[in-house]
Amino acid sequence: MPRQLFVTTALPYANAPFHIGHMMEYIQADIWVRYQRMMGNAVHFVCADDAHGAPIMIAAEKVGKSPQQFVADIAAGRKPYLDGFHIGFDNWHSTDGAENHELAQAIYRDLRANELIATRVIAQFFDPEKNMFLPDRFIKGECPKCGAKDQYGDNCEVCGAVYSPTELKNPYSALTGVTPVLRDSEHYFFKLSDPRCAEFLEKWTQGSNPRGQTHLQSEVYNKIKEWLLPDEAGRRDLGDWDISRDAPYFGIEIPDAPGKYFYVWLDAPIGYLASLKNYLGKIGVDYDTFVNDPNTEQYHFIGKDIITFHTLFWPAMLHFSGRRTPNAVFVHGFLTINSGEKMSKSRGTGLDPLKYLSLGMNPEWLRYYLAAKLNSRNEDIEFSPEDFMARVNSDLVGKYINIASRAAGFITKRFDGKLGAVSDDGLALLTVLRSGQSGIEELYEDREYAKALRETMLLADRVNAYVDANKPWELARQDGMDLRLHDVCTVCIEAFAVLTAYLKPVLPALAAQVENFLNIEPLAFGKPSVAMGSGHSIGNYQHLMQRVDVKQLESLFEAPALTEPAKPLPGGEAIGPTIGIEDFSKLDLRIVRIVNCEAVEGSSKLLRLTIDAGEEKTRNVFSGIASAYEPEQLIGKLTVLVANLAPRKMKFGVSEGMVLAASHADDKSNPGIYVLEPSAGAQPGMRVR
Repeated sequence: MPRQLFVTTALPYANAPFHIGHMMEYIQADIWVRYQRMMGNAVHFVCADDAHGAPIMIAAEKVGKSPQQFVADIAAGRKPYLDGFHIGFDNWHSTDGAENHELAQAIYRDLRANELIATRVIAQFFDPEKNMFLPDRFIKGECPKCGAKDQYGDNCEVCGAVYSPTELKNPYSALTGVTPVLRDSEHYFFKLSDPRCAEFLEKWTQGSNPRGQTHLQSEVYNKIKEWLLPDEAGRRDLGDWDISRDAPYFGIEIPDAPGKYFYVWLDAPIGYLASLKNYLGKIGVDYDTFVNDPNTEQYHFIGKDIITFHTLFWPAMLHFSGRRTPNAVFVHGFLTINSGEKMSKSRGTGLDPLKYLSLGMNPEWLRYYLAAKLNSRNEDIEFSPEDFMARVNSDLVGKYINIASRAAGFITKRFDGKLGAVSDDGLALLTVLRSGQSGIEELYEDREYAKALRETMLLADRVNAYVDANKPWELARQDGMDLRLHDVCTVCIEAFAVLTAYLKPVLPALAAQVENFLNIEPLAFGKPSVAMGSGHSIGNYQHLMQRVDVKQLESLFEAPALTEPAKPLPGGEAIGPTIGIEDFSKLDLRIVRIVNCEAVEGSSKLLRLTIDAGEEKTRNVFSGIASAYEPEQLIGKLTVLVANLAPRKMKFGVSEGMVLAASHADDKSNPGIYVLEPSAGAQPGMRVR
């Protein structure tokens, strides 16, 4: 019987465009969804913008927009990414939609009825300059577990520890740089410490769904079990979860609690259900009937940085509110570059998806390359430009595409575009190819994409060996060999159709071109491979894919071009070469606040600046201004940052940008350095235009 699946990816936070990490996750999920549909299964594939929280409220305030308009403007830019990389969501919604307000409040009421909501007064950090309680992500300091600096107020990105903001050492406000003060506030908690929750989660995290598939990968369970398993004294790290925030806050109001809002991480995963409900309403399907159907399967694709929310809080919320839990949560690692450095658009080490497309690079090159690296484990994958070009040019084009290009022309020119009969040796080859289908189907089901593509390319090797052994280009020059030529070329085209089916989840646009060229119905799984047969007419062959040009890769990763250095003149410096507006627009200059500054041990020239650029994270910048400033003189000051300058690895660490300062480079009478300071009213994150 066809399966009925509900599939999601993690909701992107609606404060910035997509980055390459989003694309990797969406491509991974999209491949799985396309495979399921090729198997004849019904799939509802949905996502939404994660629209709530203080970061969006503050970002909207900085640019003079309402939070709703700010989110809508971000959402308006999603389509070029999704369409560009052939990612086929059925629905894209927002967590500020009516469905999410309704479902979040309903789930809360059900948890409260189950006596799993508690209130208590807590001491919370308050920014006296901003006049608001600080969300966890706007409090930074040193991790209480490992001592790492500049960590957020809820979890450490270095050691993975989860803690409360008040446990941070040397905390400071990421908004203003001031030291926050503690004030009392009543908060609402989901009682994860309740023995019922611990008992349920111990079973669920180690359990399997009806298909025999574990809810979590083993390495994911090993990561979270420290919260679940009691120590020798019977204590667990599974504490109550603070689910409320105080006004001002952009979010969903807590029922019967004026001035209180749900913490964004409570309503964000509920956004999966809300987007599904919104979509089902559009297609005329009853939401309650669908989600309560025991045959409905629910799957989530997420990154490893949000494991605890999806594998502890989310299933517990669902279970104890009387709802069904996910069949599985699929966790992937990060996409890295430069031998393990996590890609980061904010640090200038990312692969910009829209730049990739603007350079004319085929989106299915990237889909293929990522799939060739992805497996079912929670592992980081490395992007290597050299490996990328080799895999596309050698495997995808050299092994697969060339099968059709070496045979189709003969079929069209010599045999009126019609396939011929297949002799015994060709039939033996096609039998081997078709016998691999069930194994490849299983690999896609298990998200072992790298193995599926490796198996497919091994089959392509066999076809190419057959071509090389029979040399159709030589047969075409020999008298009386038309029958054999027709046979060999027919085998190649039949084999090409089989291989295309195996690649279709990864290369949907290319597969559609092949189906059109071969004049066949859409290729599918779950039934015997296509056999077009003698007399079947194919269309004229048009080259299906170009090779990667090394110049494209160089352009993709090149740093912004620098202008010719100015020639010094007496008394100052000459004006630099004339540029156009397009050159200036390449520079992203941002107002920033220096929230911390310290001397660099071992350097008499450098200061280490901690910069707030209006992003979710602060940046680390080294600046050669120690001769002009004491560190304490700069803390709290506004200045200007070159925000899109490629990060630079230095002896003392990585510098993530450059602050602007004025000086006379060759005037010994005035050797001063003057850090630029914008006028009052400027705010971190504003762009200098």
